[in-house]
Amino acid sequence: MTHTETHSHDADVTDVFTDEWEQWHRDHETRRAEPHGFLAVTHLHWLTDAPQRYTGIPGVWSTGPDGPVAVLDDGDTLDIDGSTVTGEHRFGPIPERGGVVAGWGDTAIEVARRGGHDIVRPRHPNHPLRAEYTGTPAYSPDPRWRVTGRYVRFDAPRPTTVGAAVDGLQHVYDAPGRIDVELDGQPTSLTAFPGHAAGSLLVLFTDATSGVTTYAANRSVAVDAPGADGSVVVDFNRATNLPCAYTALATCPLPPAENRLSVAVEAGEKTPLRQYVPDVR
Repeated sequence: MTHTETHSHDADVTDVFTDEWEQWHRDHETRRAEPHGFLAVTHLHWLTDAPQRYTGIPGVWSTGPDGPVAVLDDGDTLDIDGSTVTGEHRFGPIPERGGVVAGWGDTAIEVARRGGHDIVRPRHPNHPLRAEYTGTPAYSPDPRWRVTGRYVRFDAPRPTTVGAAVDGLQHVYDAPGRIDVELDGQPTSLTAFPGHAAGSLLVLFTDATSGVTTYAANRSVAVDAPGADGSVVVDFNRATNLPCAYTALATCPLPPAENRLSVAVEAGEKTPLRQYVPDVR
């Protein structure tokens, strides 16, 4: 292969890499801006054992050992799993990081458990954060930030406690293993949490760009299931912001200490153009 042919081949590979990233980024932005996505969250309510009324949702709500309970007023209904609910509805115990969505007109009411607390978050498509969303800036894709590493499975999952975007809240994840990679010439070990797809992994991290060009508290990168030989690909070009970068109504986890990197990962999503902070006056 001549020098010219080599250059042409490299350019073709880069073009494919860029095209694939741009398609991924468009798809990610589309999902983020869905009518009842996290940009549509209007309130965050922390349920207690005392029945209370809350802004943005119907009825009176409380929780206890048997899970959240909603007592609706006459004429109010909720749509849950295809059924119409009236009067009193008991959701039952909700697992940590689990949740149920109840429909109420144009509003989707998320009933969930985060950090050991039952919460309710109404989501409305007309919420200004979503209605006025124009996208998230990102670094141009660069193949140097797509790195191959090795997954090292722990003998047993390690309970790992991390902080949260909400002061005083903690999350506990069972970390199945770590990912060893080299970043900017530095050997780096990243604690990995379970991903959304079976066998996949999720890495929460900060780096030297955090609080400068990228969101200060955290970013995340999804990693496909390791190969049979333990090999993994960590593509920091696909590092994304968590909901807390956009709204103070999120309970996102913070990275474990070992995932706070000293290198500047100049890849992936940058600081959002806007964060929603509710007026609590």
